[in-house]
Formats: sequence, structure tokens, C-alpha cells
Amino acid sequence: MKLAYTMAPGRGHTDLVLQALAAELAARGLRCCGTVQINTAKAGGRQGREGPCDMDVRVLPEGPVLRISQDLGPEARGCRLDQAALETAVGLVAARLSSGADVLIINKFGKHEAEGRGFRDVIAEAVSMDVPVLVGLNAVNRQAFEVFAEGMALQVQPDVSALRTWVDKMIAAANEPA
Repeated sequence: MKLAYTMAPGRGHTDLVLQALAAELAARGLRCCGTVQINTAKAGGRQGREGPCDMDVRVLPEGPVLRISQDLGPEARGCRLDQAALETAVGLVAARLSSGADVLIINKFGKHEAEGRGFRDVIAEAVSMDVPVLVGLNAVNRQAFEVFAEGMALQVQPDVSALRTWVDKMIAAANEPA
């Protein structure tokens, strides 16, 4: 199965790695489909701490950029997902996937995917189309992802070089004569 995930320590690090990978693959002419997350820190958090961030996703390859977080005000301790915006992104990615892709990158297998919503069906569709799929993951949703992937997903180190190598191997395998 051409399904892999990556997990980086530190807030937002997985997002940065996936953004860099998507940009590099697109520059090489690969048809990247999916989303990468862009976090913008807000000033004025609680008790002098950094506040929550605005979460946007860029639908690959060229956009649009959609705000997927709700603004809960300066006293908020975290971010709240805008479910309608996420589903808009899902619809755009599904439509682009149906037109063909060399790789599907999903910024996060999150709570919605763990509950059977979000990008879950898009990921399954890409796998059934034999398109390599790479998802960002955090420890909170790891068990749900492993159940979804039926133990067939590979963990790849959270650096562009390792991820690029995995994508290249998956594309090369697809191009080998049967």
C-alpha cells in the first residue's frame, strides 16, 4: 500500500516539512494534490503566552487558501476547527484527485478523520487509485490512523529528504512494467 505518515516534534513542524516537500515536488513537475497547513501565530495570548494560531490550508497545487479555524477571541486557549471550511477543502481536493495526481499530501489526519469524516474518504480513494498518500499525524490521532490504515502505513522521518525519497520510490514502483 502506498500510504505513509510523518510526525514531527514541535508545534507546526510537520506543517512546515509538508509545505517544503509539496513545493519541491511541484517544482519538479509532479502533480501534487491535497492540502498543506499554514499557521499564523496571534499576538496577545493568555498570561503572556503565545496565543492560538489562525489555521489556513492551501489546496494543492495553487490554492485557494482557506481559513479552517474559528476566531475565538484573545482569551482562547486553543483553536477551533471551522468544519464547513474543512469540508470545502475536502471537496476541492476530491475534485482535483479525480483529475489525476502523482501524490496526495494531507496536512493532518485529525479528529474529523479519526471520526470517519474530513479527508478520510479522499485518502481511501487515492489509495484505491494507487496514488501515493502522505499524511501528517500527531500522537493524539495515531491509534485511529493505525486502525484506518489497517497496519499498512509506513512512518517516514519528518524531513524533506526522507519524504522525497519515499515519494520517489512510490512513483518509480508505479512506473515499473508489470
